[in-house]
Amino acid sequence: MTAITNARPAGLSIGELSRLTGVNIVTIRYYERVKMLPPPPRTEAGRRIYGPIDQRVLAFIRRSRELGFTLDEIRALLALGAPGRASCGEVKEIAGAHLASVRAKLADLQRLESILADAVSKCVGDAAPACPVLDILDRPN
Repeated sequence: MTAITNARPAGLSIGELSRLTGVNIVTIRYYERVKMLPPPPRTEAGRRIYGPIDQRVLAFIRRSRELGFTLDEIRALLALGAPGRASCGEVKEIAGAHLASVRAKLADLQRLESILADAVSKCVGDAAPACPVLDILDRPN
């Protein structure tokens, strides 16, 4: 006599993968569509089944996006991280270019902060006809 079990297929459902990685289901499907994640195998009922590698890749994508990497940069990093393809020099090149971009954005934000702080400090807040904040917004770059 065989025992009847409530065994589920090996692997994670898309909902479980979402909970474990903090990536919502729509985003997981999007990453599959744009080929960031390989299409997962499906059960006979058509449900996606994910494994530990999918979980690691998705967590890597999520963290990379949090750090501001573009999808193309992440795709390149994933390709470099494949077995037998790791190249620290190429990874450094991608990360270095991203670092330069982050530093440029920081410099822009520091200039913006200075301009806004100056304008706000000059604003008296009453119904004056000239407003320093509006004046800087009206200036051409």
